[in-house]
Amino acid sequence: MPEATDNKPKCHICSDFHKTIEFIGRKWMGIIIYSLLDGPKRYHELTGMIEGISDKLLTERLNELVKEELVKKSYLDGSLKKVQYELTPSGEALKDVVVSIHKWVEYKKQLEK
Repeated sequence: MPEATDNKPKCHICSDFHKTIEFIGRKWMGIIIYSLLDGPKRYHELTGMIEGISDKLLTERLNELVKEELVKKSYLDGSLKKVQYELTPSGEALKDVVVSIHKWVEYKKQLEK
């Protein structure tokens, strides 16, 4: 529970929480993580799974996920052209969050019918 100071709540985790929500909530970020939940994927598999994302934006988002150590990028057979992406343990830790958001979206869709 946040501490109250001058009648204003003080949240020690607010800035980290906000940064995390902003990062995961960036366009296409959640669906990329969701797409990797069931195991490693090659780049072309991701482009086939994520309808509407441009190659440039997918590459950009994957690089951001790699930089934040949520996704591991591997080169298969020593070839720079054969790249595979998979969630790291930190990325896997987001599974419950991403699945819960997916369930909430499905719930909202049912309410709108």
